[in-house]
Amino acid sequence: MKSPGRTTLCFMFIVIYSSQATLNLNLEPIVHPSILSEHALAEEELLRQKRAVATSGPTAKEYIVEIEISFENTSSLEPIKAYLNNLSFPIQGNSTDLAANILSIEVTTVCRPAGNEVWCSCETGYRWPWERCLHNLTCQGHGGSFSGHGCSCLKRLPPKGPFCQLQGDVTLRMSVRLNVAFPEDLKNSSSALYRSYKTDLETAFWKGYRILPGFKWVTVTGFRPGSVIVTYEVKSTTASPELMHKANEQVIQSLNQTYKMDYNSFQAVTSNETKFSVIPETIFEGDTVTLVCETEVLSSNVSWHHVERHRDIQNSSRFSVYTSILNNMTSVSRLTINSATQADAGEYICKLIIDIFEYESRNKIDISPIKILASEEMKVMCDNNPVSLTCCSEKNVNWSNVEWKQEGKINIPGNPETNPNSSCSRYTIKADGTQCPSGSSGTRVVYTCEFISAHGARGSKDVGVTFTSTANVTITPGPISVSEGQNFSIKCISDVSNFDEVYWNTSAGIKVYRRFYTTRRYPDRAESVLRVGTSTREWNGTYHCIFRYKNSYSVATKDITVHPLPLQSNIMVDPLEASVPCKGSHSFKCCIEEDEDYRVTFQMESLSFPAAKEVNEKQVCYKYNFMGNSTSWCSKNVEMFCYFTNAANNSVRSSSMKLNLVPGKNITCQDPIIGVGEPGKVIQKLCQFSNIPSSPGNPIGGIITYKCEGSRWKVKRNDCISASINSLLRLAKALIRSPSQEEKLPTYLQNLSISTGNVEHEIKSSPGSLGAIINILDLLSTVPTQVNSKMMMHFLSTVNVILGKPILKTWKTLQQQQTNESSQLLDSVERFSRALQSGNSTSLSISHTNVQMKSIVIKTGYPRNYKQNFVFSDSDLWGNVAIDKCQLESLQPGTSIVTVAFPTLKAILAQDMQAKNFADSLVMTTTVSHNITMPFRISMTFKNNNPAGWGLRCVFWNFNLANHTGGWDSSGCYVKKVDGDSISCNCDHLTSFSILMSPDSPDPGSLLKILLDIISYIGLGFSILSLAACLVVESVVWKSVTKNRTSYMRHICIVNIAASLLVADTWFIVAATIHDHHYPLSETACVAATFFIHFFYLSVFFWMLTLGLMLFYRLVFILHDTSKSTQKAIAFSLGYGCPLVISVITVGATQPREVYTRKNACWLNWEDTKALLAFVIPALIIVVVNVTITIVVITKILRPSIGDKPSRQEKSSLFQISKSIGVLTPLLGLTWGFGLATVFQGNSAVFHIIFTLLNAFQGLFILLFGCLWDQKVQEALLNKFSLSRWSSQHSKSTSLGSSTPVFSMSSPISRRLNNLFGKTGTYNVSTPETTSSSLENSSSAYSLLN
Repeated sequence: MKSPGRTTLCFMFIVIYSSQATLNLNLEPIVHPSILSEHALAEEELLRQKRAVATSGPTAKEYIVEIEISFENTSSLEPIKAYLNNLSFPIQGNSTDLAANILSIEVTTVCRPAGNEVWCSCETGYRWPWERCLHNLTCQGHGGSFSGHGCSCLKRLPPKGPFCQLQGDVTLRMSVRLNVAFPEDLKNSSSALYRSYKTDLETAFWKGYRILPGFKWVTVTGFRPGSVIVTYEVKSTTASPELMHKANEQVIQSLNQTYKMDYNSFQAVTSNETKFSVIPETIFEGDTVTLVCETEVLSSNVSWHHVERHRDIQNSSRFSVYTSILNNMTSVSRLTINSATQADAGEYICKLIIDIFEYESRNKIDISPIKILASEEMKVMCDNNPVSLTCCSEKNVNWSNVEWKQEGKINIPGNPETNPNSSCSRYTIKADGTQCPSGSSGTRVVYTCEFISAHGARGSKDVGVTFTSTANVTITPGPISVSEGQNFSIKCISDVSNFDEVYWNTSAGIKVYRRFYTTRRYPDRAESVLRVGTSTREWNGTYHCIFRYKNSYSVATKDITVHPLPLQSNIMVDPLEASVPCKGSHSFKCCIEEDEDYRVTFQMESLSFPAAKEVNEKQVCYKYNFMGNSTSWCSKNVEMFCYFTNAANNSVRSSSMKLNLVPGKNITCQDPIIGVGEPGKVIQKLCQFSNIPSSPGNPIGGIITYKCEGSRWKVKRNDCISASINSLLRLAKALIRSPSQEEKLPTYLQNLSISTGNVEHEIKSSPGSLGAIINILDLLSTVPTQVNSKMMMHFLSTVNVILGKPILKTWKTLQQQQTNESSQLLDSVERFSRALQSGNSTSLSISHTNVQMKSIVIKTGYPRNYKQNFVFSDSDLWGNVAIDKCQLESLQPGTSIVTVAFPTLKAILAQDMQAKNFADSLVMTTTVSHNITMPFRISMTFKNNNPAGWGLRCVFWNFNLANHTGGWDSSGCYVKKVDGDSISCNCDHLTSFSILMSPDSPDPGSLLKILLDIISYIGLGFSILSLAACLVVESVVWKSVTKNRTSYMRHICIVNIAASLLVADTWFIVAATIHDHHYPLSETACVAATFFIHFFYLSVFFWMLTLGLMLFYRLVFILHDTSKSTQKAIAFSLGYGCPLVISVITVGATQPREVYTRKNACWLNWEDTKALLAFVIPALIIVVVNVTITIVVITKILRPSIGDKPSRQEKSSLFQISKSIGVLTPLLGLTWGFGLATVFQGNSAVFHIIFTLLNAFQGLFILLFGCLWDQKVQEALLNKFSLSRWSSQHSKSTSLGSSTPVFSMSSPISRRLNNLFGKTGTYNVSTPETTSSSLENSSSAYSLLN
């Protein structure tokens, strides 16, 4: 290389040649004479062995030689390059001893003067090795930047080389077209033709492409139609377009011309020559994304394509494409996406096309939203304590910035702190009382954290903070002092409306039962009011009103003083009622169970008497002895009261003691304890003051009733309560008034269960004790809001005792007194069950001899159906309850479903004596802890121990019936299936269920039901045959009987009545077949049958109406004329249109709620929706209209005209009227009048029989009275049977009769009004030569009557 001081130009090129010489061959510099006008020096010898190629002789080797040539004249470069490009390869060697062929010559490096420097740059496909780029100066601004793969320009030529080297291998995906027809064998890679094509083409490709720099191999990959498109791959380093054209020319020269290869069809695609980069690496929605495509191929023909959207990308508001060429060395194309969205994600293709080369690069980008995790909604107390809000991005990215903003009525700023390593930001707020002014407590402020990326994306998250001030609580001022039995209330007011909980505590820390207080929230305050209706000594003490917000408590305190004073219900008086001789005396007594310092007086009317105190163990009694020594009291009834006054000067009055003063001569019954009385006198006494033994310290309770019979008092009714149960009753009454009743209830239930079991023998002999326990259970069921499993176990243990079989006789005695204790007990069990909370367990089961309970708790995603089975072996009864999954999914998580079954309650619940119904199965009650507003379907199966009974009904206990004493009700329940001794029921609500046996509806196996079925099927079959015969007769005589318009319309009506009734009877049989007590109903078929029965029976009635209106029209509007087509249109609209509208509306209004049909029959529903009225009301209206029309018609026919005389035609008219009535009567709804009567309970079986008979033989009535009784029909039939002479004579007489005079008036309007209202006027008897219109009208009326 010359010194740098000379202005020279040099270039290096490589020579690839093959030789059969040995590897130690020393090569001399090769210089072609025609181009060496300058000094040439071989700088490098053999660098490496390339690879071996197969020849016909000895093995040939390929070698690469790098040669440097320097010029002082820069203009010599391009001619030399042009000369080398025009050479044809291979070039044969001149030596005869050594066969050496030059395969290709490629220019690699060119050094040009640049000012005082020499810049050496690489040709296309070549780069300086990275070692040279590290140790030499690169050209500035001329592609000299260093990368891991090398550089393209150095400031001087390395003295010891190496020069520019080939770039990495490139696989070119190429194709070329053969202008020959496409053989099908080329689709089969195993065919001989395919292999032949492949071998020939690959041989030509090898010969042509081996001149490419870095050539490795070439292979044919396949063929496709389009003439013949050959696809193949070539592996080499990057080649210039000029060299590729040379290689393609050699391919064509090397290939047999029969292949007809098209030189202009060569195409090449390369994918690893382009550098594709994306900025940023992690892309969020809203970022500005830049996709950069770099290649050393100099071309601005670059396109971008989005694969998922199947479209090329053009410049727009969001997309920007910019392509440039840097330093005349590199093509760079940038695609910029502004405000990227998730729709922009996917694969992008950068494609550069130059000559036959297509440079392609792909890259896929993912765009995700900014997901931020933030603190939950929180409440912050304005107490100057720091509270931190936290926001974290889901992806750990170096965010450009994190901003915090706030929005709300108050301004409470904080301090942000962002940790870049964790992608989290913390915002610390510290609120004091000055920032939360009065009235602003409960204000919600929204803090927003916004993450901003370096490329423009923004993502935010809101954190709501509710600021609360410390509440200032005030309470009702002044002392509260009351006496027992009085009411009081305390109001507690907070100036803060926001709180988590409000409750009241006693001084002992026991929470007051929530039933005693109510809480209301206002915008600027909150208040809680404690109300006690009947105070007891337990309310004496200090009470705290507590407003809790998180861990902050605001408390107000109030002292309550309750002075002792007996409650009226605790004052036991004697006597309740007594008789006293007018001049006799009687002792009055008032007793309490405590010894307090009370002032007690007795008062009668305006008189007041002092009382004497008497203490007997725990009982303290106050007495007064009344003396009736005044005649003014005689035969007078008076009331005595005792008054208790305490130290606070508050009083309570006892219940009244009635005193009847009677003359001594009327007294027959005398007893020192009971008193005296007249015959028949009935008095009541508290049992503890009667002659029943009782301990003063533990008195018995209840009332006993005596009656004076003869000279002795006899017990009429004994409602006494044993001492132990009476004590429990007093404790229960005190419990429900206690402020801490929830805490006391579990212990009381346990004691009740134990005590009831111990005194079972007493309950067995005492209806009063039984009633007291029922009253206790009723009181306790009103207390709890939550019942645990132990409480439920003790409750049901008590129920089990009082439902035992030994106590059933006591229940019977209780029922004879016409009380509702059985309904009260069932209501108590349901209330207690609704409060059951079984804790963590999802199911609970309690089993006793006379009661069983099973429950579940609905959990989130609870998969199973609810099904509970109950078996009582001692009673030989069983049953089960099922609720499907669909119903369970409608319940809230945490809801409890409880089912309780009773085997003996069926004999205890009040019987419906009027309908003689009685339950004969288990009684099962199912409750749900949360209120249900929608219908709730439940299925039950009962064992029936009386399968030979009457009709079965599924019923529930309705507490609102019988003046709220309860009764069985079947609304919403129906029998689904009866199978042997089991009955399946479905109901759409929850409560207590059972089954009833009713004598009103025939049992499926009863003789009456079998008889009715036989009558129905035989009668309906005969009716269908009769209707078919009617239609046949009408078709036979149609032409003979429809010669005028009126007769035509009459027979149209008869035919449609018969056809509608025929179809209706057919569907009636279908419905009767579907309705089988022993198999479940097919709901779809049942709905269809009900619809068609409803429609066609209505059609029968509306065609009857059409017939009646036709009669009315022809006899009243005599001269009015209407065309036949108009009459037919009106008749069919009325006969089928109206029934269709009514039927469709009925099914549309009721079927979506599944209450269109009855639950146990294919007919319109009555119990739930009264859908049956859609048939009954139109039918009854039509009956009334037709009866009215008949009366009007008869009146018009029978009313003689002025000057008329009885004639033969009048007799004939009367005969026709009687026939008309005979036709109309069975069609006017008499059948369905009896049918309607069978719907109501308590009807007689006679209605069922009459309805069945009339319904079965309607077809026969139509045949007889509507068809065969018509004279014209008879004549037409006689003519058909060849009785022409008699028929002709009869016809003549008929014609003569039909020519009788008709009425006429001077004015058409007057005639119509007079005919309608029967008014007299001037009448002219027409002659036989009437107009055709008059004849037709007269004949029409006759035909209609027939």
